[in-house]
Amino acid sequence: MFGFGIPELIIILVVILLIVGPSKLPQLGSSLGQTLKSFKKGMNDEPRVINPKDDEKPQN
Repeated sequence: MFGFGIPELIIILVVILLIVGPSKLPQLGSSLGQTLKSFKKGMNDEPRVINPKDDEKPQN
């Protein structure tokens, strides 16, 4: 899809490990997981804001 293979992913992971350090890596993974979880929750809540139920639509 993006031209990433196993060797490229390994290089990226090694660079991230060198930049962040092994002690901060679990914390980074945890915060990334929480961010993705809140993003998915926000995406699921969004259609209700844009398209309210028929009961909640203002009457003309």
